[in-house]
Amino acid sequence: MRPTARHHVRRVKERARYDSGAVQAVLDAGFLAHVGFCADGQPFVIPMLYARDGDDILLHGSIASRLMRTLADGIAACVSVTHVDGLVLARSHFHHSVNYRSAVCFGTARVVDDAAEKAAALARFVDAILPGRAAESRAADRNELAATLLLRFTVEDASAKVREGGPRDDPADIGQPVWAGVVPQQMRHAAPIPAEDCDLQPPASVRRLTGMAGDAA
Repeated sequence: MRPTARHHVRRVKERARYDSGAVQAVLDAGFLAHVGFCADGQPFVIPMLYARDGDDILLHGSIASRLMRTLADGIAACVSVTHVDGLVLARSHFHHSVNYRSAVCFGTARVVDDAAEKAAALARFVDAILPGRAAESRAADRNELAATLLLRFTVEDASAKVREGGPRDDPADIGQPVWAGVVPQQMRHAAPIPAEDCDLQPPASVRRLTGMAGDAA
C-alpha cells in the first residue's frame, strides 16, 4: 500500500508498516481504541471498545451519545490503537524509550441498523475482549439492540508503527557505568472474582485466559 499524505509516517519512518496485515495484527491484539474527530471546531478524542470485522472497525455506544451521533454523520475520523511491549532503558535520559506496536486508521463511519447484524457485532465485541465468551452468555435482546448505536468504520488509509529491540545509546556513552536494556511488559490477568450473586465455577473462556487448572482443551 502506497502511503498518502495523511498517513505517511515521517518520524523514524523505517518503523512504518503500510500493509493491511501489519495494521490488522495490531488491531487484533487489543480491544480499546482512541477515536479522534473534530465537531463544530472542537477536537475530541474518546476511548472506545472496538472489534475488527474484515477491513472495517466496529464501534458501539448508546443511542443517547452525542459523540456517537456525530460520528454517525460520516465525518472524517481517526481510530488509533497502541500496545506497549517494554520499557527501553538507555544510558542517557534522551535515549530512554518504549517498545510498542501502534496503528492509526483514517476513515468514516456509518450506522448499522439491521438487527441481526447488530446482534452479531455485539457478540464479536464480547469475543474481542475474551475469546469464546459470547457463546457462554446471553445474546442482546430487542430492547438492548434498540438502545445501542452500532457504527461500521470504513478504513480508507492506515499505517502501523513498531519499535522493538534495545536502546540506541550514543557510542560515547557505552562505557558509562549505567545499566541499559529492556524490561518487557505484558498484560496480566489475575484470579477471577465472581459476582456476589454467582456461585458457579469460572467457564472455559476465563480458565483459558487466566491459566486456571482444568483448562478446557
